[in-house]
Amino acid sequence: MKDSFLSTRIYPLLATVAVTALLGCAVRHADAQAVPVTVSRQGSGYQLQRAGKPYFVKGAGGTGSMDLLQASGGNSIRTWGVDGADGVLADAVKHGMTVTLGMWLGHKDQGFDYHDAAAVAAQRDNARAAVARYKDSPALLVWAIGNEMETGQSDDDPAVWNAIEEIAAITKKLDPNHPTMTVVAEVGGAKVRNIHRYCPDIDIVGINSYAGGPSIPVRYVKAGGTKPYILTEYGPPGTWETGKNAWGVPIEPTSTEKTAIYRNVYTKAVAGQPLCLGGYAFVWGNKQEATATWFGLLLPDGRKLGPVDALQEMWTGKSPANPSPTIGGLKIEGSNTVAQGKTLQATLDARSPSGSPLTVTYVVEGEPTSHGTGGANETVPQNFPESVEKSGPTGVTVRVPPYAGSYRLFAYVRDAHQGAAVANVPFFVSGGADMPPPTVRKASLPLVLYSGNGAAGELPFIPAGFMGNTGAIHMDPAWTDNPHGGKTCLKAEYAAKDNWGGVVWQSPANDWGTQPGGWNLTGATKLTFWARGAKGGEKVSFQFGILDRDKQFYDTATGKLDSVILTPTWTQYTIPLARKDLSRIKTGFVWTAAATGEPVTFYLDSIRYE
Repeated sequence: MKDSFLSTRIYPLLATVAVTALLGCAVRHADAQAVPVTVSRQGSGYQLQRAGKPYFVKGAGGTGSMDLLQASGGNSIRTWGVDGADGVLADAVKHGMTVTLGMWLGHKDQGFDYHDAAAVAAQRDNARAAVARYKDSPALLVWAIGNEMETGQSDDDPAVWNAIEEIAAITKKLDPNHPTMTVVAEVGGAKVRNIHRYCPDIDIVGINSYAGGPSIPVRYVKAGGTKPYILTEYGPPGTWETGKNAWGVPIEPTSTEKTAIYRNVYTKAVAGQPLCLGGYAFVWGNKQEATATWFGLLLPDGRKLGPVDALQEMWTGKSPANPSPTIGGLKIEGSNTVAQGKTLQATLDARSPSGSPLTVTYVVEGEPTSHGTGGANETVPQNFPESVEKSGPTGVTVRVPPYAGSYRLFAYVRDAHQGAAVANVPFFVSGGADMPPPTVRKASLPLVLYSGNGAAGELPFIPAGFMGNTGAIHMDPAWTDNPHGGKTCLKAEYAAKDNWGGVVWQSPANDWGTQPGGWNLTGATKLTFWARGAKGGEKVSFQFGILDRDKQFYDTATGKLDSVILTPTWTQYTIPLARKDLSRIKTGFVWTAAATGEPVTFYLDSIRYE
């Protein structure tokens, strides 16, 4: 079962939320006033009440525009962890919206062991600190303790549920104003029964469900569910739930087909269900997962797709003034297997309900060679712009790429009202050589990894590689206390009193040398960054290039500043790069810290290759 977004969520939430948080402003919550939220019994069901008034969650999970979400009738956003929470909560306050704030809990497939008392204690302490920091935000709605952390755990082992209950009890003691929830992947096995048995301080069950979404009300009760639930992720069937073509690649529904899917899930599993307190559609934004468009409700340029129109209708009872374009189909004439060197013809049936003129962009991409697990970010496949020979609103001629293998032809349809539609169709090229690994991208210098003034566009390296005692690591990329020069700085914290932890800025995210990627930094002469300690005396090591040549895709150079003693004032540090082979750097920045009896807290700013 997929653990969506941005996963592996909050460790890599810095791979997604960080993009927004770096651009947003942050606020402190010490003087804020909490808005009380309660769950009350109503007849045979439950009701969420905020400030004493009924509140039904009409939300989405992700980092897309809150302006658009608000304009579409949404009232809430969901996160998977607290990294960047200051900015998210501040934006929600500005828009009069709420936030279900996630606390990321460790996963077995990420190396977390719920029988490791020290790791569980560090995770618990992080949760306690998060509650203390954010409990008084007027935007806070619900605490979501973990996301699909039960995946891979035995139904007969209560360790994960005991850890959740301990955090839930602490949360309710520190914050009596907000309900607690834990989020699971679907409702199979004993997970629903175990929540009810072991977690009395969990008020709400969060359920992530895709193809099975419409039947959740029936299946949840059959699984033993009596607590209220929120459908915390819903959307089109995942790649693990859908049909595949002759050579084994999944068939993606068009955005128009997805519109009906979102509507069906909402009407059958969210609206009018006595145990349901609302739902969060996935994903409010876009991401590469299976394809560039599988789960996104928005395009990278912010345009809305058809499912957003359906959500608006269900949330507000009103249709949008300018509905998004629709696609009846994108089809290849004849066989979808084409010999190398040949052309194929594809026809497109796209329409504009608003009467707006349409523009169409066609893109040819290679099929991903590997898929992330648990919703982890994936490498963007190579695209072939030279393959698009002739194109128009009703079709395209494609000269197939000169390499054997599987590809997809995408059609992106846009209107004049910020609406869009998408579709893709797979095809296979027979004959010819295998596709070579993607060329490493050449960086334009200076290359900024973090700036307190925000950074537009794609982050070149993602701080997704958590190491050591990962449960004790916390990073906030939108910290506003005493930044170096911009609006924010990055707060890094290793909260345990023993062992060690660290974070790697990776390209691509979550890769440890098995995937192509990275940047050609030839021409750079130094890696510079600013740092300060919370108190002074903190010992932290900094480096880049940690992937050795035993990896398939390794770093061609490395450099390190070992055991730097930080001061409480901002200081610039430099790692020289002269005479280094910078042709492929996949791990662009790394920090590691070892605790010696107390936690280590420090701050970073202006990380860049010059």
